[in-house]
Parts: sequence; structure tokens; C-alpha cells
Amino acid sequence: MAKAAPPYIKYMIYAEYHVDGVVERPDVIGAVFGQTEGLLGEDLDLRELQRSGKIGRIEVTVNREGRRTYGEIIIPTSLNRFETSLIAAALETINRVGPAHAVVKVKKIENVRKVKVQYILERAKDLLKNLINEELPDTKELVTFLEYSHRMRTLTSYGPERLPAGPDVARSEEIIVVEGRADVLNLLKYGITNVIALNGLNVPKTIIDLSKKKITTVFFDGDRAGDLLIKELYLNGVDIDFVARPEPGREVEELSRKEIIKTLKNKIPFDQVKHYYEKLEDDIEELRKIRESKMINDPILSKLKQIMEKIFKTEQAVLLDENLNIVNKVPVDKVGDVIKNTRVFALVMDGILTRELLETMEKTPIRYVICLDTVQKNHDKIKIYTIKDLDRIK
Repeated sequence: MAKAAPPYIKYMIYAEYHVDGVVERPDVIGAVFGQTEGLLGEDLDLRELQRSGKIGRIEVTVNREGRRTYGEIIIPTSLNRFETSLIAAALETINRVGPAHAVVKVKKIENVRKVKVQYILERAKDLLKNLINEELPDTKELVTFLEYSHRMRTLTSYGPERLPAGPDVARSEEIIVVEGRADVLNLLKYGITNVIALNGLNVPKTIIDLSKKKITTVFFDGDRAGDLLIKELYLNGVDIDFVARPEPGREVEELSRKEIIKTLKNKIPFDQVKHYYEKLEDDIEELRKIRESKMINDPILSKLKQIMEKIFKTEQAVLLDENLNIVNKVPVDKVGDVIKNTRVFALVMDGILTRELLETMEKTPIRYVICLDTVQKNHDKIKIYTIKDLDRIK
């Protein structure tokens, strides 16, 4: 009668054997069948179980060391855990293989289904990771992306100094004064549109005039430079009503929505802290040095910054070669196709650098990118900057 294959394997029995003599694989298999025959009755006889497909092909490895033989016995079963345990224990009753003395010891019984489940879980984690990296963003992510893109485009220039500002500075009864364009953009990102920036260390006349007519909150970084800047505004005639300060060491441009709302909610009337700023030892040169230490000094970026200023709100992209000559100007949605066939060293785009576009860039000679925003800021090959970085570029 032919042997039937097990319908599915539940357990694997692993046993090791040692024989005081030289034997072959058939000798070991013969001992397994012969010396366990009748021990557990007809229902658990190995030959009958194999014929009925309840155990699979018995695998035996053979190794020799001098006149000794050792190896491993592997038996796959589709029996339940109790029957499998009995079969495994029966193997340890084998004491001879051929004419030689033998010892058999069961190492383990492996639950095949558990191993498969563990593999499935680990593989599922890998597949999910790839899926997250490759699939399109969900509806919430798409809405956030569109809202952010729209709000960034609401950035305007206000007054004769062309200060970076939100669209509601003129009509709002209250204004929030921040230091630079990056701070304005971060507040715009979360829907705060009555914000305006100093855009430098000098106090613009526009800010002084606005503070006389509107409730004015100053919102600067949580460092000494922020304190010095508040005193500089106060000494130059800005009518400050409230002071909002983030936690020490935190910068306005990096705050989350929750942190921004919390900080503005906890703003302090300037009259309560005026004495502190009056006593604060101020040194405009110290302030300049602090700000200078954060500047990016790169001639290439200086040229790209000028281009970004010109194409902002045009939804255009400018492609430059290694000599920083413009080789092409295309709509942002065409960049991916164009850079595949054009040798480009630097890219300035009035759009968001998506993961798909970044992957395309990785296959090109592009080394510099300035964009509105990006899914990834740090990159081994490409220097990526956003519009928030422009104020730090000399």
C-alpha cells in the first residue's frame, strides 16, 4: 500500500541519536519503526500512521566520528499534541541500531502553526512598512496637504518694507508680531492669519504704526535673543500689549499647533513684565551675533534664494545647471518628467517636494533643492531647503 502524504503538518519532532558503531541511514529508520512497533497499540503504530498519512516522511541525518555515528531524526505529524508527545517519548525507548548500542533523546516538539503565525506576523510588519511608504496618503493626509499648501500661499507682503505677513493683518483688531518669515509660515500653517514679521533686527516703522492702532502680541523664540528683541521693540516705540513666550530653547517656527495655541492662550500683559525688560542688559551687537550664528553662508543658496523670491506663488519650477545657469522653467507638476531627461544641478520649485519626486531626484545629478515644503528634510545626497529657511540664507 502506498504511503499517503499528511494533509497538513501540525508538529515536528526533533530528536538526536548517538550509536556506538558505524551504521547507515536505513539502519536508523529501521530501528525507529522496529523498536517502537506495538508499544503504543495499533492506532499509534508508526507504519500504520505513515500509510494513513498521519505522519510524514522521516528524515535522518548521519554523521560519523571515528567508530561512532550520530545525527538527527525529524518526524512531521498531523496528530494532536497528546498523540505527538507519545510518539516522541516512544523514540527514547530505542536502545539499539543494528548490532550497536544507541541512545535517542528528543530535543523539542515544534508547533508548526505557531512558527507559521510568527513568520506571518513578521512578514506582515515588513509588508505594512512598505505599504505605508509606497501607498497614497489617506483622505485626512490629503486634506491636510491641500490646506497647508493653500495657507502657505496666503503669505503676503505688508507695508513699504514688504514685511512677511498673513492676509488678515490689515483688517484684524489684534496682531501677532514674530521675528521672521519662517515663524509667519508656521502660524499660517495652523490657520493663524493676523501675524506679521519684523524680517530683521531693525524695528520697521510699519510695526510701530500698527502697534498704536491694534492690540499687539509679541511672539518670539524662547531664548535670550527673544528677550533682547522684545526690549529692542520696546525701546523703539512699539506699543506692546502682550508677550507670548514658548518654553526655553524652543523656536516659534518649530512649534506644533497645540504648543502655539497654548503659548498664545497663556500670553502675559506687557505691563506685568515691563520691569524685567527695562532692567535687562541689552546689547544689539550680542543679538546680531546670536542671529549671525544661525545664518547659512552658501553662495549657491544665495542665488537660489533670489530665484525662489521671484517664483513664489507662480506654481513654477526653475532648473539650473552646475554653473547656476537656468536650463528650463516648467510648471511644478511637470518637474518629475523633465528632470529625468535634463541634466540638472539645482532645483527651485514653488511646490511641495513629495516622496515620489524625491525618489526620482535620487536617480539624477541634482544636489540642491529649495521648495515650499518637503516630506523629508535630511538627505545624504541632496541638500534640501524650504521657504522657511530663506531668512537664514545670506
